[in-house]
Amino acid sequence: ISGNHFQIPLSFAPFANLSNLKALLSNENKMVTEPSFYTSIPKFQLEVISLPKCITSQQLSCKLPTFLYYQYDLRYVDLSHNNFSGTVPTWLLENNTKLEDLILKGNSFTGPLSLPSAPNSKVSLIDISQNKLQGQIPANVCSPFPHLSLLFLSKNAFEGDIPPCLSGMKDLSILDLSNNQLSGRVPEELITKNSLTILRLSNNNLSGHVLPVILNANGLSKLYLDGNNFSGEMANVDVSISEFPTSLREINLRNNKFYGNLPRWMGNVSFLERLALSQNGFEGSIPMEFCNLNRLEFLDLSENNLFGSIPSCFNTLNIKHVHLHGSRLSGPLPIAFYNISSLVTLDLRGNNLTGSIPKWIGTLSSLSVLLLKDNHFHGEVPVQLCKLDSLNIIDLSQNMFSGIIPSCLGNLTLSTETNKILTDSKIRPRLTGDGLAKTLGALGNYYYPEGYLEEVIEFTTKSGFLSYEGNILIYMTGIDLSCNNLTGHIPPELGNLSEIYSLNLSHNKLTGVIPSSLAKLHQIESLDLSYNNLSGEIPNQLVELNSLEVFSVAYNNLSGSIPEPKAQFGTFIENSYEGNLFLCGAILHKSCSKTDSPSTISTVSEDKGEDGLIVVLLTIFVVLYINPYWRRVWFSLIGKCITTCRYSNVGNFLTYHIFKQCV
Repeated sequence: ISGNHFQIPLSFAPFANLSNLKALLSNENKMVTEPSFYTSIPKFQLEVISLPKCITSQQLSCKLPTFLYYQYDLRYVDLSHNNFSGTVPTWLLENNTKLEDLILKGNSFTGPLSLPSAPNSKVSLIDISQNKLQGQIPANVCSPFPHLSLLFLSKNAFEGDIPPCLSGMKDLSILDLSNNQLSGRVPEELITKNSLTILRLSNNNLSGHVLPVILNANGLSKLYLDGNNFSGEMANVDVSISEFPTSLREINLRNNKFYGNLPRWMGNVSFLERLALSQNGFEGSIPMEFCNLNRLEFLDLSENNLFGSIPSCFNTLNIKHVHLHGSRLSGPLPIAFYNISSLVTLDLRGNNLTGSIPKWIGTLSSLSVLLLKDNHFHGEVPVQLCKLDSLNIIDLSQNMFSGIIPSCLGNLTLSTETNKILTDSKIRPRLTGDGLAKTLGALGNYYYPEGYLEEVIEFTTKSGFLSYEGNILIYMTGIDLSCNNLTGHIPPELGNLSEIYSLNLSHNKLTGVIPSSLAKLHQIESLDLSYNNLSGEIPNQLVELNSLEVFSVAYNNLSGSIPEPKAQFGTFIENSYEGNLFLCGAILHKSCSKTDSPSTISTVSEDKGEDGLIVVLLTIFVVLYINPYWRRVWFSLIGKCITTCRYSNVGNFLTYHIFKQCV
């Protein structure tokens, strides 16, 4: 009965008399509470129960259904994402000696992790992640589960050391203790044990030296140690006594305290597919040996102190995602990336790269994300970008690009690209043996991923610096050409970018009018045209942009009335329009009506003033005509005034343009 909107009582009384009921799958329905005096002992003995995502309200925190106390033959239990409270129900393990999979993920269980009083040799999978458990992981956590294969305890508040006994569990293949407050060192045997294929210890307070141990991780496939305090100089590891692991496919050491040069020996880990070493203290150049990693598809060396040029041998790789932002890499955009048809993401933001974007950029047929922000690139925006059918995020901001915006950018389809994210298989647990339990257990809603490294893209939009990952990244599209020296008009063809979410052309030298075709950008959420030399009126058609959240045309030369304050334009305030002297509208406190022009002088007074002015001018004319000396003095005075006014206007012009420069 999964996937409906049934209201099911917590007692499951409607099913109580179904004595032959063996499996109950009620995913994503709604559980409702009953009067406390209602009790019912069911006649059924379930083997499989799957009730994930049945209580959706965060305000509703309740105990486990009482009928579970009368179940003794369960093999598969999934109660995930229900906000159940109380302590961990170890009685489920004690009452059901054939239980294999216990899934309590995403609830509100509290207190320390309690263990069953007797061993249960059948238990293969325990997932108690995303709860509110505290204290230390019990040192004897392994004893009750001698054949445990999968253990997930992430996203709790566990502290203290990692229990050493985990290293001795001969069947343990996946261990996830990430996002807790664990400290101390990692038991070496845990990394080198042959049975373990995935070890995830991310985002704890772990420390020590783990580098030599990694080289002996013969069975490990994926290792996640990011977000800890591990330290050491990787380049100084003695590799002569190590056999490079052939099983290792994925290493994530982001956000630790490693330092020194990048290790050349990393090129010998020949089966490596994903490598993340960002946010450490590495320095020096990128070793040529990295080009030996011909299976590498993901490389992140960002936010280190790397310098020098990017090795030209990168074009021998079948790499998909390259992140090298936030270092001190220099030189022109190298031939290193020429003709890499597999390249999806190229992130070189925040370096010292120079020169122009080469024409061979058009050979990167799979390129979807191009981030060159905050470098020293110059020249024109190449039209070859328009040939890249997969391109849907472009950030060329904070450089020195000049010339016009290519009108052919309007031909980009900005299509949804699933290859922007890292994909991993998702596995459902399998029950042992034969029969109904094995078949129906595989129909459950629970699965676990085979990998945890995620592609994250940072992009400035909606007046903020945002990170995109997962499914949101698939749909994100945007173009940022801000903070350059671009000139000319805004191409009307940009109105064809119907799938774009963010367009930023601010802080350039663009002229002409705002194209009314921009009203066709029906998906756009952020449009920034501020700090240019745009003129004319703001097209009223823009009020049709019902998804627009951030809008700015500030500091241009626009005139006329601002758009009607309806739909999204009713949410924009004065700073969206400021710095345009000839714009008018209610929120600018400037009426657009000619009858309201500022004048405090009566018509009679004006007439008298005009008559007096004529008399004064005639008197001056007569005196200058009669007396040549006063005539010379008069024209000398007029010359000085003209000079002073000219320099004053030039000064105001320079002040305005200095103020509007990109900061």
